[in-house]
Amino acid sequence: MDCLACKNLEEAFESGLNQYNEARSAAYYRVTTELAAKRNVDMERARNDLEEHQLICVSAKAQRITPEV
Repeated sequence: MDCLACKNLEEAFESGLNQYNEARSAAYYRVTTELAAKRNVDMERARNDLEEHQLICVSAKAQRITPEV
């Protein structure tokens, strides 16, 4: 994608997803799920931000229209 906002939002989502997965696999997850739940909320917010931006982003629309070779 050529859009800097798309790239930043995608990186934020991937970071949130990684943090959530780390929290879920940590040994202390069995004791408390609060951290994993917070990471999940953060990750979902990042995903929503990315999806909302892609709905209005010209670059993302062009990429969806262009067939992949």
